[in-house]
Amino acid sequence: MADRLNRRKLLKNLSLGAGILSVPGISGVFASELNSKTEVWIPYSISGKINHSVCRWCYQDIPLEKFAKACAKMGLKGIDLLKPSEWDTVEKEGLVCTMATDVFASITEGFNDLKNHAVLQEKYRGLIKKASERKIRNVICFSGNRNGMDEATGITNCVKGLTPLLDYARELNVNLVMELLNSKVDHKDYMCDHTDWGVKLAKRLNKPNFKLLYDIYHMQIMEGDVIRTIRENYQYINHYHTGGVPGRNEINDSQELNYPAIMEAIHATGFDGFVAQEFIPTYDDKLAALREGIQICDI
Repeated sequence: MADRLNRRKLLKNLSLGAGILSVPGISGVFASELNSKTEVWIPYSISGKINHSVCRWCYQDIPLEKFAKACAKMGLKGIDLLKPSEWDTVEKEGLVCTMATDVFASITEGFNDLKNHAVLQEKYRGLIKKASERKIRNVICFSGNRNGMDEATGITNCVKGLTPLLDYARELNVNLVMELLNSKVDHKDYMCDHTDWGVKLAKRLNKPNFKLLYDIYHMQIMEGDVIRTIRENYQYINHYHTGGVPGRNEINDSQELNYPAIMEAIHATGFDGFVAQEFIPTYDDKLAALREGIQICDI
């Protein structure tokens, strides 16, 4: 896989010429990859078509400061799923928190249950305010588990719980973003487990600052048909996560998804948000696995 990636990068950059590093005004971060056939170090750059991010939790064993420095060198723009206590560390490296969270954000106990509303609304108001003060645009939220609830009731309850928060967040230029997760393998009984359900909720809310986090890994498991789904529903999506299927590991040829084609489809919609790598690396060098994922998605 690495050889194929390097050959692709070589072809992509041949037109730039040997003097690429001396050309003023070229944006992006330059790195080097070894082409095993030529034994020559080949420069490449981030194309700028995709805004790259990564989920922090997949690299918890790397200290955040070290991780942030490595991400900045790779050309990433931010890190996903950071708590307020972590924002300073990544901002020092020129990165942003691309999706804010905090310890109270629960996948299982979400906005589809009326009994959760009072506590969630209080805590989310605090997080939204903190995010706004740091110019962080996106705050994650979850539907919660079904627990026997029908889908229509779940949507109605989510509308009741989210509407006052969305009005507050809009004043502060913050989006609430509900993640689509699979209920087949990883999050049994989770309600927002199909794009159709999330889109129905978005239409009912009719709030411009409510969007979906389309997790490519999760939706491949639940419904497949990824590219067509993105093309038909992109206006309701403002964030993407990656992951190899099956296994949620590297997104290379060891799994079934064609990530370059998916990235091309995302780019064609005019998407200007973030694509965050959310695979669990299996390589001994986890940062090398991340670098490979970024290259695969950097169309």
